[in-house]
Amino acid sequence: MELKESPTAEAAILIRRPVADVFEAIIDPAVTTKFWFTHSSGRLDGGKPVEWEWRMYGVSTRVEVSEIVPNEKIAMQWSEPPTKVVWTFTEMPSDATFLEVRNFGFAGSGDEQVKQAIDSTGGFALVLAGAKAWLEQGLTLGLIGDRHPKGISA
Repeated sequence: MELKESPTAEAAILIRRPVADVFEAIIDPAVTTKFWFTHSSGRLDGGKPVEWEWRMYGVSTRVEVSEIVPNEKIAMQWSEPPTKVVWTFTEMPSDATFLEVRNFGFAGSGDEQVKQAIDSTGGFALVLAGAKAWLEQGLTLGLIGDRHPKGISA
């Protein structure tokens, strides 16, 4: 399948917390582990790669930040082969933040790229829902760990 344009995974949600809190939740693994990965080798920071782990699945990925604009944008690469992820933080009225994430640059055939974009969209939708629950209500929903429970084949 020949693609006319590269597929992009996109997810977004309004989080009723100040933009600085939402931004910090993505760069600080002490917060991010409440709703996404289980372990990290450090905070997201330009020029210093980190390793993220999902121990319930026995997988990890190297994350390299290419750009950080505090409270506005995080651009990074991750996965193997690497894809780009761009987080955009938009300050909204009443101490709320509109958080958008885009993942693109998938490799493989057209069909493979589309499948990766669909899977990534679903994954990031769960990440954003988990972030919203944690940041607004202090709830750890366990969405990522429950996505692929043992005994259920994908």
